[in-house]
Amino acid sequence: MTKISRVGLAGVVVVVALVAAGCGGNGGSRLDGVAATIYDGKCADDTGSSVTVYSGRSENLIKPVLDAFTCESGTGVRDRWASSTDLALLIETEGDRTDADVFISRSPGPVGFLESKGLLTSMDSSVLGLVADEHRGANGTWIGFSGRKRVLVHNLDSVPPSDLPTSVFDLTKPEWRGRVAIPATNGSFLDWFTVFRDQYGDDVATQWLDDMVDNDARYYPNNVSVVEAAHRGEIDVGLVNHYYNHRMAADAEAAGNQHRAANYDLADEDIGSLLIISAVTMTASVDDREAAQSLIAYLLSPSVQRYFTRNTFEYPLAGGVEPNPALPPLAALSIGSVDFDALGGGFEGSEDIIQKSGITSN
Repeated sequence: MTKISRVGLAGVVVVVALVAAGCGGNGGSRLDGVAATIYDGKCADDTGSSVTVYSGRSENLIKPVLDAFTCESGTGVRDRWASSTDLALLIETEGDRTDADVFISRSPGPVGFLESKGLLTSMDSSVLGLVADEHRGANGTWIGFSGRKRVLVHNLDSVPPSDLPTSVFDLTKPEWRGRVAIPATNGSFLDWFTVFRDQYGDDVATQWLDDMVDNDARYYPNNVSVVEAAHRGEIDVGLVNHYYNHRMAADAEAAGNQHRAANYDLADEDIGSLLIISAVTMTASVDDREAAQSLIAYLLSPSVQRYFTRNTFEYPLAGGVEPNPALPPLAALSIGSVDFDALGGGFEGSEDIIQKSGITSN
């Protein structure tokens, strides 16, 4: 198994600071802001226990959850923020001396990398049972807590839905020359392309990307810039995670503006409709298993699952919580057919193929 690229590891050590996030309960006080939408009761007294979290998902998304957990449970949380890949590399470097008790990842791939190094431990069945079998690791070392679907975002004025393709493989055809945007260096595209390679093999995946470059696909650095370009009519279509366009449309509506981009679902079994899940795991060096698993279970609690789907337009994975009404029903490529546990070492190969394709020069 190949190793994840080590680019940026030094930056993690220097730039990312380990800070207290609501360490200890503030008995009797109440939360405000976004965290109060998750838990609006009085904060519990400090239990004296704490959990250290390394999070590869963004601080503005996860911090309200950690604050709500601390307030409701009385368990303190210390946090570290960086990309999932860099944090996985950091945990590998720290080994059994790592401060991390819990690792939150943008996808199961970086978690699989750590499992291959023997740096994770399995969770109790009571926690694993909070989601369906296909949303957790075969060895019980990770569990999924939210889903982001791959879609084609398109400009409403230049491309009617009836003209859109049914597969990402159609995007290499002449009629799409110069009209498609790809966030090729973004983490979510890297996750998706790694699964693409796993499902179709390196030869097919590499040929597809090379054909996209030859068809003048346009490079953008991230999902947000692709959605903004589609809204402006700068590009006709782009490959993104679904929730970016939903957020942008909601912000535009709140400001009284029109948003001129919409999501389009490719065929149900097309690789372009993949559901990528956010994963959480517990390190083998965990100090307090009970506190760590309480936090992991909290990510699957109804209040937090509602937060993910109502506030960030993600798909909830725990039973009993309905997706945001703005989201179409899931009929994406079955992730049960994807061996996420085997993808941990695939990111270096994906990065290499993407760089050699020349897409970043388009």
